[in-house]
Amino acid sequence: MTQLYESQRAMRNMRKAAIQRGVVAVLDVGTSKIACLVLRFDSTDRRPMKADGVGSLAGQAGFRVIGAATTRSRGVRFGEIEAMAETERAIRTALQAAQKMANLRVDHVIACFSGAGPRSYGLAGQVLVEGQQVSEQDVSRALASCDVPDYGEGREVLHAQPVNFALDHRSGLIDPRGQIGDVLSTDVHMLTVDAAAIQNLAHCVKRCDLELAGVASSGYVSGISSLVEDEQELGAACIDMGGGSTGVSVFMKKHMIYADAVRMGGEHVTGDISMALQIPFATAERIKTFYGGVVATGMDDRERIEIGGETGDYERDSRTVTRAELIGIMRPRVEEILEDVRAQLDAAQFQHLPNQQIVLTGAASQIPGLDGLASRILGQQVRLGRPLRVHGLPQAATGPGFASAVGMCLFAAHPQDEWWDFDLPLDTYPARSLQRAVRWFKENW
Repeated sequence: MTQLYESQRAMRNMRKAAIQRGVVAVLDVGTSKIACLVLRFDSTDRRPMKADGVGSLAGQAGFRVIGAATTRSRGVRFGEIEAMAETERAIRTALQAAQKMANLRVDHVIACFSGAGPRSYGLAGQVLVEGQQVSEQDVSRALASCDVPDYGEGREVLHAQPVNFALDHRSGLIDPRGQIGDVLSTDVHMLTVDAAAIQNLAHCVKRCDLELAGVASSGYVSGISSLVEDEQELGAACIDMGGGSTGVSVFMKKHMIYADAVRMGGEHVTGDISMALQIPFATAERIKTFYGGVVATGMDDRERIEIGGETGDYERDSRTVTRAELIGIMRPRVEEILEDVRAQLDAAQFQHLPNQQIVLTGAASQIPGLDGLASRILGQQVRLGRPLRVHGLPQAATGPGFASAVGMCLFAAHPQDEWWDFDLPLDTYPARSLQRAVRWFKENW
């Protein structure tokens, strides 16, 4: 059987090569929409970019958006591909429209997806420095000394990022290379997801005649684009409310330290309206968008909304509903999503971070009154987030629904160091679980 996806390391090299050539596409495969942006990297800035932490001068990251398109998503549920042929058609539609706007063909794409049951692990490793100064090999050995947990069959590692280095008694180092010390220790955040989700995405991209040059979790990239630099540094959570799932990512010292997802989103709210009022899904979506909300006032009892319909039954087609009734249908589901998010933030021990800022983004975060309800359930410091401005982005793609697509652009230009960016020594560690893990990294990524 042909290998369904390239190794992570090969993908990183492919991304570098694509950036050197000057063009790469990013693809956000969501439950309600598929967004495609085509990036052109400036000829002056095509050197392989070294990550210096996310968010640094994000708008000036050396690239420009030259093509953008979205299409309604098909065949995706809970952020995971369910019907391959339909998703392939939707991706092709978005890609062709973006290529037409950019007026060139794209071969390499970096994709992100939500859902897939993400699980976070914190790993730690420690080694003695071999020379006087910390070398690249010392960092590799420190990473290799991390004891990788048995995360189960059918799971793949999506991100494995060194989030902290300590040299002797000095902690919080971003990059210890070249510094003098004796004992080097590291903390790594590892994110695993359901293997089938990545393989299906990779297979779908291949079927669209594209090379996959990277994958990322949409919770991670939404955080990169929606959290300002201080929030990423001092501790903040990004809640990315999409159509089929809600991503939760926690950042500290400019690194993601926790990620999870709730298998509910805006489409579930629409589904509730559709079932309660017995109307088609598309009509429910329209009513939610124009009249929806989660906080009722005295005025809402008097505001009547025409449901409309095309059944031919006059009585049925001329029904109305008050805005207060609509809010009564929407609010319980939104509360349920936020309660689940609260439970995940508690599991991540979010309350111990110095600054507990919560940023809501994603298309479903635009429901009026959501920020007030969220601050009651999640904590006081809640704000609505929009993605950072990047060069060339059309006005239509600047809303919260494009947080993950814009985050993918920044991820493409400034990827953070990952485990597979270092050559891990295989022979130095006899511990079987570790050797198996390291060999697994070598073979698969």
